[in-house]
Amino acid sequence: MLRFMEDGEISISAYDTAWAALVKNVDDENKPQFPSSLQWIANNQLPDGSWGDELFLTHDRILNTLACVIALRSWNMHPKKCEKGMKFFVENLYKVKDENLEHMPIGFEVVFPSLLNIAKSLNIQVPDDSPIIKDIFAMRDQKLKKIPREVLHKVPTTLLHSLEGMQNLDWKQLLKLQSQDGSFLFSPSSTAFALMQTKDENALNYLAKIVNKFNGGVPNVFPVDLFEHMWAVDRLERLGVSRYFQQEIENCVNYVSRYWTEKGICWARNSEVQDIDDTAMGFRLLRLHGHQVSADVFKHFEKSGQFFCFPGQLNQAVTGMFNLYRASQVLFKGEKILEDAKNFSAKFLTKKRDDNELLDKWIITKDLAGEVGYALDVPWYASLPRLETRFYLEHYGGENDVWIGKTLY
Repeated sequence: MLRFMEDGEISISAYDTAWAALVKNVDDENKPQFPSSLQWIANNQLPDGSWGDELFLTHDRILNTLACVIALRSWNMHPKKCEKGMKFFVENLYKVKDENLEHMPIGFEVVFPSLLNIAKSLNIQVPDDSPIIKDIFAMRDQKLKKIPREVLHKVPTTLLHSLEGMQNLDWKQLLKLQSQDGSFLFSPSSTAFALMQTKDENALNYLAKIVNKFNGGVPNVFPVDLFEHMWAVDRLERLGVSRYFQQEIENCVNYVSRYWTEKGICWARNSEVQDIDDTAMGFRLLRLHGHQVSADVFKHFEKSGQFFCFPGQLNQAVTGMFNLYRASQVLFKGEKILEDAKNFSAKFLTKKRDDNELLDKWIITKDLAGEVGYALDVPWYASLPRLETRFYLEHYGGENDVWIGKTLY
């Protein structure tokens, strides 16, 4: 598998598939552009009436389910599936209040209200008077107030990943921020919404490629090539089996080096938006494998002594700071930015551990607390490879790990 990595393998998102299914045919608006996406939705309703990941999280299930019902209703298809889906939605909405906010899908408070508005326009009955829905709309309004409109339209930011939740957009300006592959920050749902508003050919080609690759289904983000190359190497090394994959690992690290920039990287190549999580992982692997990379890359993620994953982000994820902490230990004398990063991330992680707040916004894994605890108690320079592997085998969740994006994957 390592030898044939391309753009990455990733599970299907019912939510993003629903957005692709909503796109009207460019030649005949009475037909869907991607009928195979509609078929995927029809084929993948779960026995309880919902759509979503095998792991049950209410935020994820109600988002996926409402999106799929909207897609089917828009094309007047499968009324019984729609009815069953909305029954699940209404009966399970209350469970949202009991879930950890750390595990809420990325951008949920922005995109979910937009779905509710679309549902109402299609005469789909949603419980408008629910206090939960009112609270989500309040969260949406509060978040949007913090977004400077001029920044949204002029500078590539993470907001491009959730355009379907935005209103009053200037598409002429936004098209200038489109990624090289035709997507909007590699989000199929955001790109599908953009395509519906602009009929942009590059957006159409991006979606068509994905729909074809995944046989009608659509992942929540694509490509994920840099993420897959880096995390595969990291896991093999921490599991103590890297000696069996030396050539494959070298190829993966060289691939990351090819797309490395002085501002860092994100989960996919050729991105104008970078994040500290992928940058820290890439920096650490490149240095450990003999590549020359400047520590100055982390200056782009620091402001007034604080480190952040994305510019403007208020609440930092545990895993982002964890990978920054790991990267900061691979330093040379005089690299002050790495000393600052190490001190900041160690303090952040120590407080999270002391407060028992080690749930993460990006991943649900077997024992993140154990991973963080070992890293804090046994710094890299004092750790023995076989000892680290011994402990990591206890922490490793493997195929049971679930990542959190706009949906679970």
